[in-house]
Amino acid sequence: MFRGLDAQRLVALFVAGLLLFNFPLLALWDHDIRVLGLPLFPAALFLIWALLIGALAWIVERSPDAAPGGDRN
Repeated sequence: MFRGLDAQRLVALFVAGLLLFNFPLLALWDHDIRVLGLPLFPAALFLIWALLIGALAWIVERSPDAAPGGDRN
């Protein structure tokens, strides 16, 4: 499955997600401000969520040392 640096990156991404969606940091976005007509809090939640999914896709899909058959061992 995942070994070495990829596994470390996935764990770091998980920890970053926990921290970003936890109260102290999430409270930074809870203001009565609008961004492009959207309230800041839901817009920030969606942006953080989208960035985490993008980072996850980048980590999982890139395979510089993949075998020709596409199988990672």
